[in-house]
Amino acid sequence: MLTSFAKLSPAIAILLIAPTLGGCATKKYVREQIQPVSARVSTLETQLQATDGTAKQALAEAQAASGQAQQQGQRLDQLNGRVDGVEQRLQQQEQRGKRPRH
Repeated sequence: MLTSFAKLSPAIAILLIAPTLGGCATKKYVREQIQPVSARVSTLETQLQATDGTAKQALAEAQAASGQAQQQGQRLDQLNGRVDGVEQRLQQQEQRGKRPRH
């Protein structure tokens, strides 16, 4: 019986000691480990908010420029119509042999 106990004693010792070796991380240790990551996350959030603000401002300016371009395009279309009418009158006057009035 002594021989079987001698064979089992290392296994028993391991079973008794194993639970004490695992240990748990303390709150202080966890805070110390998370602090650098948390600081980096805060920095990145600040940068993201700045980038988001810049993107929103650029979008608003692009939309305003698009609206202005559309208005200018409509105005140009109106002016083209007026110029076409003037050209037609000039051509009609030239065909009749009249000189345009100044």
